[in-house]
Amino acid sequence: MSVKEQIRPAVEGPLRDLGLLVEDVAVTPAGKRRLVRLWIDRILDTTGDTTSTTPPLTLDEVADATRAVSDALDETGAMGEQPYTLEVGSPGIDRPLTEPRHFRRNVSRLVTITPLDGPAVTGRITAAGETGVTLEVPGVKQAPAQSVDLAYADVSRAVVQVEFSRAAGDDDNSEEN
Repeated sequence: MSVKEQIRPAVEGPLRDLGLLVEDVAVTPAGKRRLVRLWIDRILDTTGDTTSTTPPLTLDEVADATRAVSDALDETGAMGEQPYTLEVGSPGIDRPLTEPRHFRRNVSRLVTITPLDGPAVTGRITAAGETGVTLEVPGVKQAPAQSVDLAYADVSRAVVQVEFSRAAGDDDNSEEN
């Protein structure tokens, strides 16, 4: 079993206790050390509201997670004797949306979704459930604004669009992002 495969089970329990989950793990050689990068995110309730925004992780949550991960790695010996540098953080905005929880986490954000068939669609996520997402697509030229429902199974690629200026009333916690 590789080091990467040993890390995930070693840290999932302590992170779950903090209400967090492991998004991804990367282990990279860095001279005589290894760089261990762990991307974490908040565990979302799988039922209920699919239209509310999810607040980003706070620095305190990331610091608590870093301590828990470091303790778990030291306790389990998953890293062996070789020294390592640990980086824990949340996935960046450039992460493709691949899981229903990724879409739920980005409710109210502008995204571009490329379906398996047809042209790409850019709109704001208004709802994201277990099986699909709803986008509010703005009107262009002579076409009115419309609501578009897409099943996750029909999505080839989805990415969040970076917005440098949003209206002041938006509930995206933009000053925290």
